[in-house]
Parts: sequence; structure tokens; C-alpha cells
Amino acid sequence: MDKLTHFNTQGHANMVDVGDKERSVRKASAQTKVIMKEATLQRIKDGKVKKGDVLAVAQTAGIMAAKKTSELIPMCHLLPLEKVNIIFEDNEKDTLTITAMVKMSGKTGVEMEALTACQIAALTIYDMCKAMERSMQITDCHLLEKEGGKSGHFVFNKQ
Repeated sequence: MDKLTHFNTQGHANMVDVGDKERSVRKASAQTKVIMKEATLQRIKDGKVKKGDVLAVAQTAGIMAAKKTSELIPMCHLLPLEKVNIIFEDNEKDTLTITAMVKMSGKTGVEMEALTACQIAALTIYDMCKAMERSMQITDCHLLEKEGGKSGHFVFNKQ
């Protein structure tokens, strides 16, 4: 078994040293879903939520969250992100799918930034719509794909 790099010689948490790693383009995408009543989703799409434009606020929140991931997750590195994009899809009558894509050139991956962006966008939707529906569910958050670095390319394969 490979030596675990997230622990120091005393067995305590340790931020990994990426100083000697090669720089490469790093990309990651993640996805989550917010399941809600059809009427709630329709109000979001029609812009009829009292707190404002739900998707615009959630998109901004997701981007901000990606940039602040290292402040939220203790062992994550502070990263100079070059691109963050949040996309919303409503292909199901009661589900809003959120996809976050993050990119940068550096020495460590951006998977956590993509996952964080999805979750915070989803929580923002919940916060803005909870007065209409408290039974919304945030589900199925997972990494879709990651590229770059020593571990190479990963694509989620739901079997």
C-alpha cells in the first residue's frame, strides 16, 4: 500500500506538499441535483421567487464557493482558479441539475472546488426557495470528470 500523504510522521493531518509536482492544466466537473415540487421549479424558471433571481444568485454563490474552497476544507490548497462555470438544467419536471466546471493550471487538482461549487449553488437555491417548499432535496452530488495531474483522466461511470 502506498504511503498516505495526508498524515505526518505522528499520524496527524498534514497538508500535502505539492511544491515538487509538475504543473499541468487541471479540469474537473461535478454535478448535483435539487429535487422539488414542479410548481417550485416553475416559479424559479418564471422568475417569480420573492427573494430574486434564484439561478443568478446560485450561480454567483457557486463561483464564489469554488474560489473559497481552501477556507472551507482544511487540507485543500489555495488555488488560482482560471475558470469556473455553473450550468443549470431542468430536463425533469421536478429536478434542477447543477453542473460545475472548474479549470486552472497548477500542481494540484480542482475536484474539491467543483464539488463545493455544486453544493453551495444547491444550498443557495434551497435558501431562496425554502419559504415555498421546505421538502426540497439536495441529492446525487458526485465528480463527473477530472483531467490533469499524475493520476490522469477520470470519468464517472454509474453502473
